[in-house]
Amino acid sequence: MKVTSDGLEIVYDDFGNGEPALLFMPGWCSDRSVFQDLMLRFTMHRRTLALDWRGHGESGSSKDDFGNEALVSDALAVIEASKAKQVIPVALAHSGWIAIELRRRLGVVVQKLILVDWILTEPPQPFIQALRGMQDPYRWKDIVKDIFSHWLQDVDNPRLINFVHQVMGSYGFDMWARAAREISKAYAEQTSPLHALSLLRPPVSVLHIYAQSPVPDYLTIQQEFASSHSWFSVYRLDARSHFPMFEVPDEMVTVIEQFIRQY
Repeated sequence: MKVTSDGLEIVYDDFGNGEPALLFMPGWCSDRSVFQDLMLRFTMHRRTLALDWRGHGESGSSKDDFGNEALVSDALAVIEASKAKQVIPVALAHSGWIAIELRRRLGVVVQKLILVDWILTEPPQPFIQALRGMQDPYRWKDIVKDIFSHWLQDVDNPRLINFVHQVMGSYGFDMWARAAREISKAYAEQTSPLHALSLLRPPVSVLHIYAQSPVPDYLTIQQEFASSHSWFSVYRLDARSHFPMFEVPDEMVTVIEQFIRQY
């Protein structure tokens, strides 16, 4: 399906029935195919939406620059076109910033938030340095190569390896630099996702599911946060990569379903 956002054609999938609808949002330099396995499972009993951001996948591109604010516009256009009365964003990595903004703007229409494999704490210094390197036209390729290597360490899933190298690897300097700029800006302005989430009023139920740990004691940090914020929950998946939906889709479906029904 297609909808227009700021004059650009945004392509999205709309399958299944029911409310709330799950809105699958890929990260930067990715596309909606990253959620294919989850979509196939959820569509059997839930309405599922999944979009390609402008400049990504099958959606339209423009020579104009854009950032997170434009991605918010894309998501809002899809929600409006879908006529869904309630949505639950399922946000991969830094599309979580978009999910938080959707809650700010739409309130209870965004019933819950599901965040997948994201750095919820203040970003570690090596990550900040990598973001700077991604904005350097002479260094960005080496930085992205190192990131891919980290994401795929000890991974032997051919589809996942192909997705990272062929899909994400197809984006050039402009998009990777744009992504790094917007990610850096979001952390600088909002400190951390946990801080941004704690400021939402009223609070919204949040589930973070992840596999790779960006900092030591990452699970403990989140569990301690959850102990003082009843609306937050965390689950570490039995997977190796930054893209657990390729490795453990059934486990993810089970955890997400429990979250939707219990909170």
